[in-house]
Amino acid sequence: MRVFAAGCVALLAWPAAAQSVNDYPTNARVEYVTTCMATNGNTREMLDRCSCAIDRIAEILPYEGYVGAETILRMQQTNGERSSMFKGMAQMNETVATLRRAEAEAEIICF
Repeated sequence: MRVFAAGCVALLAWPAAAQSVNDYPTNARVEYVTTCMATNGNTREMLDRCSCAIDRIAEILPYEGYVGAETILRMQQTNGERSSMFKGMAQMNETVATLRRAEAEAEIICF
């Protein structure tokens, strides 16, 4: 009976775990993969590697964090007074660093 109960608990927890990994919308995944492929060569092998990379990033960083980091990176590339706000704040630098760590791990695993 205990084994059955443990199995039921595991099955109930599984959708929550799958959902946390799968919180990236399809269009965000496609955008990442197409950009990655354009950078690395539009081959079938790169399709597989780039898809692997976004899957690894999604396992490490929730979508909200990914969007935040990407926004910060884009704002840091602009000129002017507003961009300095995005370059010097420790919290924003940590958000970007988390994305960079996820990308580095994805590169090691997938490329």
